[in-house]
Amino acid sequence: MTARLEHTDDHAPDAVARGRPGVILLIACAAQFICVLDVSIVNVALPSMRESLGLSPAGLQWVVNGYALTFAGFLLLGGRAADLLGTRRVFLAGLTLFTAASLAGGLAQEGWQLVAARFVQGLGGALLVPTTLTVLTTTFPRPRARARALAVLTAAAGAGGALGGVFGGLLTGLLGWRWVLFVNVPLGTVLSLAAAGALHGSARSVLRGRLDLPGSLMVTLGTSALVAAIVMSEGHGWTSVYPLLLLGAAAMLLTGFLLWERRAKHPLVPPAVFRVRPLMTANTLALLTSGVMPATMFFVSLHLQYVLDMTPLRAGVAMLPGAVGVALGAAAASRLIAVLGPRLLFLTGSLLTAVALAWLSGLPPDGGYTGHVAAPLFLCMTGLGMAGLPLTLTAVAGADRAGLASGLLNTSKQLGGAVGLAALVTLATTRTAALTAEGSTSADASTTQGFGLALLVAAGAVLLAGVCGLALPRAARADPAPSTAVPPSHDTA
Repeated sequence: MTARLEHTDDHAPDAVARGRPGVILLIACAAQFICVLDVSIVNVALPSMRESLGLSPAGLQWVVNGYALTFAGFLLLGGRAADLLGTRRVFLAGLTLFTAASLAGGLAQEGWQLVAARFVQGLGGALLVPTTLTVLTTTFPRPRARARALAVLTAAAGAGGALGGVFGGLLTGLLGWRWVLFVNVPLGTVLSLAAAGALHGSARSVLRGRLDLPGSLMVTLGTSALVAAIVMSEGHGWTSVYPLLLLGAAAMLLTGFLLWERRAKHPLVPPAVFRVRPLMTANTLALLTSGVMPATMFFVSLHLQYVLDMTPLRAGVAMLPGAVGVALGAAAASRLIAVLGPRLLFLTGSLLTAVALAWLSGLPPDGGYTGHVAAPLFLCMTGLGMAGLPLTLTAVAGADRAGLASGLLNTSKQLGGAVGLAALVTLATTRTAALTAEGSTSADASTTQGFGLALLVAAGAVLLAGVCGLALPRAARADPAPSTAVPPSHDTA
């Protein structure tokens, strides 16, 4: 990040590199996997949660978005904390908080308790995830090895997003919805023990700089207000006082964040970063496209259970083609990146995703599973798996600090996911409600048409992103380019 670090002899730039590379790669991928998994693992469990805790439709969205918002809003703070306090220390602290919040969520007896636990869980993930890219870029300093490691990390993240529905369905169907949260307790415990032994941090921390807590709070609260305004517009309309007040609060907080960062002594995001074209291009594209995966899995999981009358267990298994698609897309990307470069690879993945979403948007209420769900879901996730690596490589090549690049890119992904999911779900629900009020179609037909409209809009957003992706560099680079590095600010070493 951008804090000035004074390294003592026993404090290498990041001492984690002294561990075995294979073990460290496994730990980083496991951490990334479970954090991204928890964005979508609740999707299939949402109907069961609603019945058990009496959650409203808006409450169901907050079960998903509560995690995504704190995850996104505090990612940059987590990355800076790792730079200041040490990667190992912040990694273990984030994992402990994530595990404890998962236990609390599984024990929830009221809807608000579950939502609150999800907010805290997201904070733990925000401390945990930024350290993974820092760990890998330190452990794999050579460009080719780093590119392979980043491809594996991207695949792990993509698989986590796609497998969330599968695991959520299996756990809900076999053990109950609480186990979609309880499962993190043994996983987090094992990962903590492994990380404590493999990650070797500094014995002491010598730092100069402070955590920008005001900036982090403003961006998190501002984004939360924006998502809340989108969610509330469904029931009240955009001209109602509540959405308008929330939009005003979001505008004030996000504007305040930008002004604060320009004047802060130790800014969360140095203003100079906005002049780094590759990094900002990657983040803009991530904002445009990151809502597609959670929204698609959200709609598909509800369609399988509410329209096709599948049990949570069957619905989880039925979403497996999405996980396979992400894995295959990421694997193909690691081979194609050297041939096509980031620009053409991102365009290829985006076009494949847009076509698949348009196909999926034609869901009929009485249609079969294979041709109307499985095939387009597989192609959609394959395209998203291919499009992820170009953005990661471009972001890392565009900044001289992996922690900063990682934090910004992950923040853009999670903010885009939260806002995109809220907007698409609100669009689908509004369309469904309008058709139901007309009484011209059945309930299932109204629901599928609502889903279809949202998926078609998502296809348009991905297509737009593919065109904008022509601004990406032609050639792939896995190492930070000095000529495009973030210019040092007054507190940068």
